Amino acid sequence: MTGRAAKHPSNLLGLVGPDAEKTVCLALQGGGAHGAFTWGVLDYLLEDGRLAIEAITGASAGAMNAVVLVEGWLEGGRDGAREQLHKFWRRVSLDGGFSPIQRSLFDHFLNFWSGAQSTNLWSGAFSHIASPYDLNPLDINPLRDALNDMIDFERVRTCRETKLFVSATNVWTGKIRVFSAPELTVDHVLASACLPTVFKAVEIDGEPYWDGGYTGNPALFPLFYEAQTDDILLVQINPVERRSTPRTSEEIHSRLNEVTFNANLLYELRAIGFVRRLIDEGKLSTDEYKRVLMHRIHGGADLDAYAASSRLDARWDFFEKLRDLGRVAAHTWLDENYRALGRESTLDLANA
Repeated sequence: MTGRAAKHPSNLLGLVGPDAEKTVCLALQGGGAHGAFTWGVLDYLLEDGRLAIEAITGASAGAMNAVVLVEGWLEGGRDGAREQLHKFWRRVSLDGGFSPIQRSLFDHFLNFWSGAQSTNLWSGAFSHIASPYDLNPLDINPLRDALNDMIDFERVRTCRETKLFVSATNVWTGKIRVFSAPELTVDHVLASACLPTVFKAVEIDGEPYWDGGYTGNPALFPLFYEAQTDDILLVQINPVERRSTPRTSEEIHSRLNEVTFNANLLYELRAIGFVRRLIDEGKLSTDEYKRVLMHRIHGGADLDAYAASSRLDARWDFFEKLRDLGRVAAHTWLDENYRALGRESTLDLANA
């Protein structure tokens, strides 16, 4: 342990554990209950300890994972971050700390991600006519209580150890808005996870915001301009490709969500590939443009094998399964790709 710590490169940035040897930026997708897979990835990366984290960008559940990780680290280092992530997912599980009303609302929140429709024809039809302003006039959001109880946002705002970016979609302009750590409150995180069919738009500085996944899931560009390291590690939980044609209403809605919430990410990945090709051809200078090295951990066939409806499954035992799947995926990825960090991309951008 002492020998490894003595090897610390002098240029390590961000959240640096005693075994850190290389630095990455993390990009965390949102995706309902499947955000527990990301929890597992983070848990293993923290346990392994070889990666310093210079910056984190996240949307929706990815934003929550990011904020919880940073707050836990500030409280107790990497062990504190692991503990806080565990506490958060236990708290938001349906057999955790929610009241019956909160459990019902959280079910609805996760229901959006699965595309599952009500089995009752009339209530299903009504949900398409009535808005959250009709169905949830008090704007009760169980995630607000969980975040307020667990996160010291004043501590997060004063964080200097790492850069933190949370994205949301401006309802008026349709454009992405990225909030950084010094301005974060619980409203910014809730805005990033505000599904408009479930919750009222979250107002920040007099303007309404919806889920950040619509315009960046997650947004990568803050890492181009605000971080020094070239390596970006994407934790992806929404499948890009499915070799089957959806036929039922649930399947169509689910696939439409996946396509929508991946669209801007794919655009950014293509842009990275284009710029990198021009740099390699000598048409652009690295003095002006960053040669980003992209990497990805994803659930693959194991995560995709779960039915779409599993994105509404907030039982603790299911969260544990996803966490364990994430830990295995992170372990496998590190074993196969650790040496490439700092040298080359391990994500084939042409087929991302």
